[in-house]
Amino acid sequence: MKHKSLLYNDSIIVNYQDEGQGSETLVLLHGFMNNLDIWANYAFRYMKEIRVIAIDLLGHGETGDSTEIHTMELQANMVKAVLDHVGVTNCVFAGHSMGGYVALAFCELYPSYVKGLCLLNSHALMDTDKAKENRIKTCEFIKNSRAAFIVSFIPELFYCENRERLYPEIKDIQDMAMMMKTESIISSQMGMLQRPSRLDVLAEAKFPVLFIAGKKDPRIVMENIFAQAMMPYHSEVMMLDDVAHMAHVEEFEKVKQRLLPFVHLCYI
Repeated sequence: MKHKSLLYNDSIIVNYQDEGQGSETLVLLHGFMNNLDIWANYAFRYMKEIRVIAIDLLGHGETGDSTEIHTMELQANMVKAVLDHVGVTNCVFAGHSMGGYVALAFCELYPSYVKGLCLLNSHALMDTDKAKENRIKTCEFIKNSRAAFIVSFIPELFYCENRERLYPEIKDIQDMAMMMKTESIISSQMGMLQRPSRLDVLAEAKFPVLFIAGKKDPRIVMENIFAQAMMPYHSEVMMLDDVAHMAHVEEFEKVKQRLLPFVHLCYI
């Protein structure tokens, strides 16, 4: 599968993949310190049935940086530029963690494009004061010990009992993160810190929403997921046992089998 690129705002190279064809389109948005390669197995499996677009977000993979802070709105505008470039005017989004925050920002800014939304280990709330404080501390640590942060942070995204089994995948994700500049990592952290609550996007959604979460995810409060799932006119929840913050990697087969039917549903 070949990567493609476009020049965004006359200055930023944006890297993306566009595979498959048909009237149904799934847009895959990766999480913090990942890149579009995290979706390779999904794109390969889905491309025979639907169109699949995966995008390197700002400062990740082979996409360049924009400003000091990569806000979710800035990321969403970049995603729209890719969709406009490839001629997509309606799609289903699946966003993991930070990618979910970007997808929610897109839904707020460009609702007419959205046929459905899957939030993978993600949610619509803003950071708590404690979470904001932790992000600032994390940025300071990254400035001084970028490599050490990456080596320790990535395995902690996985449930402890899955880490040995998924060591090759964890190593690949660490390698993805090692490609990033310190400034890019911090720009994303600060962008997530500044994001607002987007509960209103869920409450006003005219499209189906699928929540996929791991029961062992320490970064997500499960009660919040259930509360948010009550807000859209149509919502579904998939809770995975023995899974932490990387559901699409830790339970690839189950998520793969659930996500494609959801895309079909959104186009009915």
